[in-house]
Parts: sequence; structure tokens; C-alpha cells
Amino acid sequence: MHVTIGVLGAVAAWDEAGEVLALRGPKHRAVLARLVVARRRVVPVARLVADLWEEPPDNAVGTVRTFVGGLRRALEPDRPPRTPPRLLVTEGPGYALRAATEDVDAWRFEQAVSAPADPSRPAARLTETLDLWRGPAFADFGDEPWLRAERARLTELRLLAVERLAEAHLASGAAARAVPDLDAHVTEHPWREEGWRLLALALYRSGRQADALAVLRRARGTLGEHLGVDPGPRLRRLEEDILRQAARLDPDPGPDATAGLVWERATAAYERAVPSRAGTRLESAAGLMRDLAVTGGGGLEAARHHRAAAVAAAEQLGDAELTARVIGVYDVPAVWTRSDDPEQARRLVAAAERTLRRLPPEGHDAARCRLLATIAVESRGTLPTDRPAAGESARPLQAARQAEEIARRLDDAPLLAFALNGTFMQTFHRTGLAARRDAIGAETVALAARHGLPRYEVLGHLVRVQSRCALGDLAGADRHATAADDLAARHELPLVGVFTTWYRALRTSRAAPPATALAAYERAAELLDGSGMAGLRDGLLPLARLSVAVRHGAPPPDGRDTGWGPYEPWVRPLLLAAGGRRAEARAALRGLPSPPRDLMSEALWCLVARAAVAVDDRAAMLRARAQLLPAAGEQAAGSGLVSLGPVAGHLEDLTAALERGGSRRTG
Repeated sequence: MHVTIGVLGAVAAWDEAGEVLALRGPKHRAVLARLVVARRRVVPVARLVADLWEEPPDNAVGTVRTFVGGLRRALEPDRPPRTPPRLLVTEGPGYALRAATEDVDAWRFEQAVSAPADPSRPAARLTETLDLWRGPAFADFGDEPWLRAERARLTELRLLAVERLAEAHLASGAAARAVPDLDAHVTEHPWREEGWRLLALALYRSGRQADALAVLRRARGTLGEHLGVDPGPRLRRLEEDILRQAARLDPDPGPDATAGLVWERATAAYERAVPSRAGTRLESAAGLMRDLAVTGGGGLEAARHHRAAAVAAAEQLGDAELTARVIGVYDVPAVWTRSDDPEQARRLVAAAERTLRRLPPEGHDAARCRLLATIAVESRGTLPTDRPAAGESARPLQAARQAEEIARRLDDAPLLAFALNGTFMQTFHRTGLAARRDAIGAETVALAARHGLPRYEVLGHLVRVQSRCALGDLAGADRHATAADDLAARHELPLVGVFTTWYRALRTSRAAPPATALAAYERAAELLDGSGMAGLRDGLLPLARLSVAVRHGAPPPDGRDTGWGPYEPWVRPLLLAAGGRRAEARAALRGLPSPPRDLMSEALWCLVARAAVAVDDRAAMLRARAQLLPAAGEQAAGSGLVSLGPVAGHLEDLTAALERGGSRRTG
């Protein structure tokens, strides 16, 4: 049975038919409310006891267990005996509520308020969100200490949603609709200056200038009476603008509002035309996700989530050709070689492989090409290492080659651009392949420019930024970074600036003093917050700081530092060595796997080489030397983000250390 839980009002639960479930007494509801507040985290039994009673009874722990048992019977009445609960689970020392976000009104409300605005129906979306509230949050509980912060947080979010709804009405030209709710809003919450501002603006745009000025006078008096403060600058400026009837107060549709109106009408027409064609809707949704992915952090994360849902839904329909189109339409250019969500990437690769097997053997070459390119792109960073682990295979590399062969045979430019992206992602089977990647980038730029594919043109330029860095041609990298920025500005691709800003921080680090280099990296790191690119963000700033220390001969951070993310195994030996913990460093080198074959491969091998030299580990030195030799003519800067300097310099240090060790043994 599907259950929904409500705390935006009295604590309650409903079955799939909307019937209220009997949760028994107030303590049962209190346990459920406490678990909702914990947001899927485990609440120890001892914590529940302390929260439920000021003076716990003798058998408080047993009583809590009784409450939990009663809740389980109410929430999962059809659960067979002796089967584990699905919703209210026992974990470690306590209990957790494992409900989905959409099944708890408070969680659903918070997600909706935090999500990017829906441009097609902002007012309707916010109205639906506010309709989740049936009364004050946790209305049947008093001022319990465990509830105060959550209740205050939810209340603040609701007030914010009320104000956003008013903004949506104002933006759509329905100012009069916003007035009644805003009037009630400021009456109940007189300290909300934004509420007063929106109410005055709504009245003015409704042709009620005198009432708008009266509201601002009322705001001044109320704020002074309740808080002892004068109105803030936005309220004062609004009053001045109303008095002189400033033109900027008039609702001006402008290009953004006009585009929004077009979107609203087009989506409404779509809803009417294809009310129940699941396949068409899934294809359209996947296409929208492709466009959403390049809009920024929130858009990228949402696109990944909804894309996976669309693929799963297409597979459920059992139509291999439809599934191939839904998977393949998401040809979003990818430049970073570490996945943002490895588990989801594995699921997409598995779905693409299943779909390939189910396609009819004849025809469907373009669909087959897109599936193969998807496998190559989504398998980034998974090429077998020099010591292949169980289950590693060259399948992604084979898929990239097959996709490129089909695309060239079909002479399909967008298909070839996608296939080249897959080839790029799989061009890391050894170090020293910057020239090969530079050729891929050059072909991608030329192909995309010729056929009007601006996103792939940007991709080609970013690939060339990386490869020119590795080849020591920073003037060339500068030109490609500028070209990528220009295209991004024209085509509204904000994530491009993350890569070009990080490249310029690398550029600064090459010649500037350490403090200046570190400051440039700190500024670049600010762009990673909210970018939606976890595979790029995690561990990158600490690695950049370490690269500056290495290049300037400064000691690296202490080995106990954290925050290295996926780079930690290959950084740890050097940190341990720098901290004088030579035995631990040697032990870490002995068990060290090869770094993933990706854009950071040369840089990580250079760090391993430095650690091996520092602790005189001959086996590790020989291993690092063998891996770095193919890149002897390159810079350890192929990421285009951080640089460990010329690979040749690290090789010279390795050779000298190996010769010293050989001389000692001979002597």
C-alpha cells in the first residue's frame, strides 16, 4: 500500500485512496513527527525517549518500541509476517523513516520551493505547493524543543513561497490577484519588508497609487512599532518611485516575459495535443533534459535525474526503438573525464547495452551509433588500468570506435560530433596522448562550425584548451578559452565559464607567486558550488593547492588533511612522506592501484613519483617511470585545470634517484 504522510498541519497519514490512517495516540504521532524531522536519518531510541518525555517512565524504551510497532501496523498493514518493514525501519541504535520525498508533504514542499522556477506555469506551481499546507506545521504539538527549529524553517519557507507567488502574479501582469494574499501576509507577519514592498507594488500596478502609498506609510509605522527600525532602502526607493511615477515600475513585458508567454502557450498546446502518448512524451522529455543540462548547476542535476527516469520508463514500455531514441537524444557534450554520478552512469550504460541487444539486427544504424556513443561517454574514466581488476574490460573503447565508424559511414555531422565526444572520453589508454586529443578537438571544432553545432564547437575548444596545456602551448590554449567563452555568451552556456576560469587560474599559477596563484584557484573554486558537477568539484581545490606547493618547492599539507575526494589514494603517500611518516608512505605505495585513465592521470603519476623518490621506493619509482615515459614531452597539465609542470622534470628526478640507489648497491 502506498502511504503519504502529512505534517503541514496536524500530523496524519493517508492510504493510496486518500483515506486517513489511524495512527492511534498522540505519542504515536509524536514518534512519526520526530522521524520526519530527522529526514531519513536514524534517531536513536534514547533520543526518542528524551524527546517524548520530560520524565521518562520506567519502561520508556519498551514503550517506544510499542509505539513503533503500532505505527508500522498502521503504515504497512499489508506487510506479511516476519518480513522487514519498508517504511519505518530499524537501523543501528534506533529508527528511521525511509519515505520518498514526494510522500511526505514537508519534504515535497521544501523540494518544490528550492527547485528552479517552472517557466511554463510559475504561479500555478507555487499555488499547488502552498496548497500542501493544511494549517501550522505540526499543528497538534506544542513548543517541543526538538520541533522548534524545523517548524521555524518550514514556516520561513512558506512565507518565502507566498512572496514568490506574488512575484509570479506581478510578472504575469496579474497584479490585482496578488493583493488580497499579500495584505493578509503582512498583517500576520508585519516584519516582512519584502511583503510590504510587493503589496505596495501590486497596488500601484493595479491603478491604486494612493493605496500603495498608504501601505508604505503603514509599513513605516508598523516596523517602527514592532522592531524600532525605519524601512530599508528598497522600501524607501519604492516610495520615491511611486511619488514620481517612475517608468521602471510599469509592467514591461520585455523579451524574457514574451518568451515566457510563448513557452506557456506552446506547452499548453502540447498538453492538449498529446494527452496520453507516452512514447512521444518520453522523447520530448529527454530532449528537454538535453537542453536543461547546459543551463547551470540546478538544471544539470535535474536533467540527470529526469533523464534516468525517462530511460527507465521507456524500457518499461518494452519498445527497443523508442528506448534507443530516448537514450540517444541526450547528446550533451561532455568534457570532464570523471562522472558526476557514477551509479547512474552505470545504469545508463547497462540500459544502452540491453537496448542494443534488443534492436532489430537490420537497419537502425543511427540509433545504434547513438547507443554506442552513450556507452563511450558514460563510461568515462573506466578504461582498464595497467593492472586490470576483475570485471574491467575494453568495451567502452570498442563502443567509441564502433560509434565513430558508423557516424563516418552515415556522413551525419551531429552523429559524428557525438561519436567524437565518446572517442575523446576513451583516449586515455596510456599517458602522453595529448596530441591525439588535440586532433579530436580540432576536428570537432571544424565539424561543429561547419554544421552549426555550437555546443560541440565549445566542446572542441575546451578539449583543445586541455591538450594545448599538456603540449605546453599556453598561447594556443588562451585562444581556445576565449573562443569557448565567446560561444558560451552567445548561446547561453554558463557552465563553460567554470572550465575557462579554472584554466586561467592554472595560467596564473605558472608565473605568479604562490599567494596569487592560490587566490586565483580560490576564486575559481567558488564557481564549483552549485555547478552540479560533483565529478569535477570533489577534491579539486585541495589538489590545486598541492600543485602550487609542488611547483614552488613548498612542503605539501600534513598527511592528516582531508577533502581530497577521489584523488586521496594517490596524494596520501606524498603527504605521509612530507610528514616524516616514511614507513606508512612506503606501505601506501606498495598497495597503490593505478590512477584512473583520465585527464588527471599524468598529474597523479607525478605525485606518486615524488612520493617514491622521497622514501627511496625503487619499485614504485620504476612503476611511475614506466607510466610517465610516454608523456616525456608533455606538461602534467592535461586537465587544463592544474599543472605539476613538465613531465620530463619528474622523470629526471626519478632517473637520478634510481641511479643513486644503484650506485649504493654497487658500492
